[in-house]
Amino acid sequence: MAPKRTSSAKRKADADSDSPGLDSDAEGSTKARASKKAKLDASEGGGAAKKPAKGKAKAKAVASGSRSGGATDATGGELAPNGQPTNKAIPAGLAFPPRAADVVRVAAWNICGLAAAEKKGFKAYVQAEDPDVLVLTETKVNDVPADPSLAARFPHRYWAIASKKGYAGTAILSKVKPLSVSTTLPGHPDADGVKGRIVTLEFESCFVVGTYVPNAGTGLKTLDVKNTWNEHFTAHIRALDARKPVIWTGDLNVAPTDKDLANPRPNWNKTAGYTEAETRAFARILEGEGQSGEGKKDEEKGKFVDVWRAMHPDARHYTYFSYRFNCRGKGIGWRLDMFVVSARLQERARMCEIRGEVYGASDHCPVVLELAGSL
Repeated sequence: MAPKRTSSAKRKADADSDSPGLDSDAEGSTKARASKKAKLDASEGGGAAKKPAKGKAKAKAVASGSRSGGATDATGGELAPNGQPTNKAIPAGLAFPPRAADVVRVAAWNICGLAAAEKKGFKAYVQAEDPDVLVLTETKVNDVPADPSLAARFPHRYWAIASKKGYAGTAILSKVKPLSVSTTLPGHPDADGVKGRIVTLEFESCFVVGTYVPNAGTGLKTLDVKNTWNEHFTAHIRALDARKPVIWTGDLNVAPTDKDLANPRPNWNKTAGYTEAETRAFARILEGEGQSGEGKKDEEKGKFVDVWRAMHPDARHYTYFSYRFNCRGKGIGWRLDMFVVSARLQERARMCEIRGEVYGASDHCPVVLELAGSL
């Protein structure tokens, strides 16, 4: 019997609503996934999608750079409709503009498994970026890696490893020795569940916090777990900020606004990473609790800034693209990886970018921040 045909509208809805990857052990039943897709189809109106006239479709494709003859990136590759590269492997000869001598560079990347990423260009990226601090999430390592090249580049390496094998994992690799190191989330009731999700380094002038924030799961079945994490992490980052400024980065597993995912409407309150509970928790961190005192620095204390969004207020660029449905080529993604800094650090930010061309070693792209001064 021939397989049942799927309507073009349903295929489009599935692709448009394609959600960020779940934690590596998260599994949803076929029934749950089918139910979710059906709901998303309904939110899109259902029925067969109308096909535009060939001439109009071609003109639209060329204008958006999604077909041959459209806009191209620095390597000559085509750009997706949202203006990001469409390459599916890390390009040869990867290079970035040199940095100024008086800045510190911090990079963060969800590598979706260190062992797999190393076979697909991980080290080429690290060499090209050459950050002072590198935050890695979803490392999936079971033991501290013994890698001479990483050891030579980063003398100080701290790995948070999950209890479950091949799951989660967060690391911070640094050229600068920190004053203190922590891999726990104070007050969290599930210490075992926190393992592999957070590393906090204290430096002379600031803290660097790397996190692989829990995912709310298929059908939002672990949203309560995410809410508990958010409650205790908010208290943690505020306590750190009361002592000295904070740089928070990694895979934060939230799209803060409707500009941070390609298709917000069908995903709102249906898909992990874009619910009212998650976006509101993120907004509360940015807003702070209000501080008494005199002067700008006192007013800024307790508040945080999403640096990339502050520098690119209208851009719709993303850090995660599913391998399914040609999401990369269509520019259908989510911005989940970011830098959030204490508001009083914002004036030191010189650059914050998504390395959109670095794709294929993982389904996430790295993000990078440069700050004037030192750690």
